[in-house]
Amino acid sequence: MFQEFKKFALRGNVIDLAVGVIIGAAFNKIVSSLVDDIFMPIIGFVAGGLDFSNYFYQLSGTDAPTYATAKEVGATIGYGQFITVAINFMIVAWVLFLVIKAINRMKREEETKPAPEDSKDVKLLQEIRDLLAQQKPTA
Repeated sequence: MFQEFKKFALRGNVIDLAVGVIIGAAFNKIVSSLVDDIFMPIIGFVAGGLDFSNYFYQLSGTDAPTYATAKEVGATIGYGQFITVAINFMIVAWVLFLVIKAINRMKREEETKPAPEDSKDVKLLQEIRDLLAQQKPTA
């Protein structure tokens, strides 16, 4: 059973997937910072100084000034956080779309490249092959 697991775990696809997950986690941190530290302040400024992180509806407990304290007090719906996460998702989806589009363009360019021309040696061998094929054996 250990050998079978080792064979499974060391297959190329599993290792590629593991690397992808690790890179994805790092990419997620970058995008989260991009959304939280750059885009959301700009969107908030354009929208008149709105801070989406503090948009919440408190279901229980006393009124709280911030979302963090409201969560400590009781049940709270943080729709501002949801807006932030939705924007985060849209940015990740857009970046992945651009990456896949670039990869597909590179694949198309690779497919349309002309085949390399045969060397002189290969051409000579092909001519010899063709001449031998044209000769009929005399019986």
